[in-house]
Amino acid sequence: MILWYGGKQTGSESSKPEGIYLKADAQESLPLMLDKWKEKIQVIYLDPPFFTGKNFSFRQRVGNEAWQGNSKHVISHQAYSDIWDNKEKFLAMLRQVLTTTHQLLKPEGSLFLHLDYRFSAYAKLLMDEIFGEDNFLNEIIWAYQSGGRAKKYFSRKHDTILFYRKSDKHYFNIEEVGRPRGAAKRNNMKKQAGEDGRVFWSIRSHGKEYRYYEDSKIYPSDVWDDISHLQQKDPERTGYDTQKPEALLERILLSTSQSGDWVGDFFAGSGTTASAAQKNGRKWIAVDMSDFSIHVCRKRLLQSSEAKILCFSDPGLK
Repeated sequence: MILWYGGKQTGSESSKPEGIYLKADAQESLPLMLDKWKEKIQVIYLDPPFFTGKNFSFRQRVGNEAWQGNSKHVISHQAYSDIWDNKEKFLAMLRQVLTTTHQLLKPEGSLFLHLDYRFSAYAKLLMDEIFGEDNFLNEIIWAYQSGGRAKKYFSRKHDTILFYRKSDKHYFNIEEVGRPRGAAKRNNMKKQAGEDGRVFWSIRSHGKEYRYYEDSKIYPSDVWDDISHLQQKDPERTGYDTQKPEALLERILLSTSQSGDWVGDFFAGSGTTASAAQKNGRKWIAVDMSDFSIHVCRKRLLQSSEAKILCFSDPGLK
């Protein structure tokens, strides 16, 4: 099944589609996309299974009682399985998806691969092989505070996001994800105002003065500890296990794509990438094989936009 997500209504007809949802397995469907989509996608975010050996759920809230927090009115469904016969099978899937993904990216494009401690090292070697070592840009650490505390080792409180470019032509704009420095006092700095009226904090070191203007921007490093993991009662929650926050995807999309660009997510899950793309003027392609994924994604998009949804049954994305 393909779900086309059309643009806002103009008269009686919608504009060109802004998004495409393909209900299919990524490993099987991505090669079918090459004829039409080769070197057409600007940025791809992949949040594949983590080789956890577990099944993950979608929790469906039924009635007002459930939406008010009564767990007795919540139905739990299996959203997807992350149980594999062996590591070799998982690596074979990852290799095929990454190889096809590389072909789908534009020369200016980028890929973000989201994993954890189980397979990030394996994935780095695969990415070096497929994308080239020179095209590795960052190992992003997304650090968060959630879950329990380990007693026999240091608690695992981060995921790894590998950031690679397709080529040295890649687009990257750090200005899009900077945030104002603000008025908060820092260390032993002195607050002053320049001749132009701009407020700054200054400090002297080794005979030099360093100024930090309040209206200048602070840019993210490769450790992202300012984006919170979604809590259970977060309004953004859809009931989908392993859901990522939109703020995480917004930082990725804004820094590596421009308005009107195509964005891909081939393990779409709860539809966070599609939602973030739609809200920020990007077009999107989402792929997932779960029945619950397509319904959760559709609901999120309908709640956040005036766009029209049309359904087709063309398995080749033609």
